[in-house]
Amino acid sequence: MNHSAKSTDPFLEAFYGSFTAALRWPQLDALWSAVRECADLGWYLYAVGEAPPSRPADPDQVLTFLDEMDALLRAEHPYDYCGIVYADDPRRPSFVKIYDPHNLGVSCGCSAGPLLPGWVMSLLPPSDLQAVQVVPNARRRWWRRLFG
Repeated sequence: MNHSAKSTDPFLEAFYGSFTAALRWPQLDALWSAVRECADLGWYLYAVGEAPPSRPADPDQVLTFLDEMDALLRAEHPYDYCGIVYADDPRRPSFVKIYDPHNLGVSCGCSAGPLLPGWVMSLLPPSDLQAVQVVPNARRRWWRRLFG
């Protein structure tokens, strides 16, 4: 996917837009709190590598996702910093990228293509992001346990 070309897809434009990292765990807590406050706005929860959802999650699914994702990140990214969750606006998010702690790729930018997040939360209906990496079966099972 060529993200340097001008896209007419609102999801892709947002996906390749400007993001701010939740560098520390308290920043992630604040981001989750901001999403919880607007859980009823129609969030699409997308596991990259799965088919994009055709409809938004209900507020209970959003809250469950946040709890489960927070537990997963804290268990599998055991550092004193976060740095793997990005939001378009941390105080009033409408787009959040969450990178899989076990698939962070090469940080120098010399890999075959841009590293895709493991999960996306968006108020825009998602476009299919073709996974450039194999999604581990454990991650697929985790996602399917949450959302069938």
